[in-house]
Amino acid sequence: MGDVGIEPWSEDDLELLRQLNQPSVRAYTGGTETDDQVIVRHGRYLRGPVRGAGQMFAVVLLPERVKVGSVGYWPRVWHDEPVYEMGWAVLPEFQGRGIATAAVRAVVDAARARGDRRWAHAYPSVDNPPSNAVCRKAGFELVGPTDFEYPPGQWMRSNDWRLDLTGPTAG
Repeated sequence: MGDVGIEPWSEDDLELLRQLNQPSVRAYTGGTETDDQVIVRHGRYLRGPVRGAGQMFAVVLLPERVKVGSVGYWPRVWHDEPVYEMGWAVLPEFQGRGIATAAVRAVVDAARARGDRRWAHAYPSVDNPPSNAVCRKAGFELVGPTDFEYPPGQWMRSNDWRLDLTGPTAG
């Protein structure tokens, strides 16, 4: 594997989002979406999740600049505290190579640079060992299982992982 980078989400990334919209990638996040839903999601990614607070990125393999996934962070309130939520997806043919972990570390650095929240959280399904491993390898600490609403209107059993954005950077 070459180096992994992140680039701000762009108009050109709609096709990547369509490629990520497959059952094996979306199994733990509500299932596949219609093309109209993908286009709406793409628009949200372009605008930034909430008026410039947070950011979505394409995951890029360097030096070839092959786009292989998405990663991002966005504000939310968790247990009455403002935090950043983080999420990611990697195309199946690139999974299992440490790409998601490297991308999550890069997006943690981007969120840390904002300096406006103490905690970043991720909420992978308790039934998704690879995403839970990404959290562990990226330096998150397991808070414990929780009920989490995603997509809106659908509850799932997730692990609540958190990372102190004011602490030392990950290695």
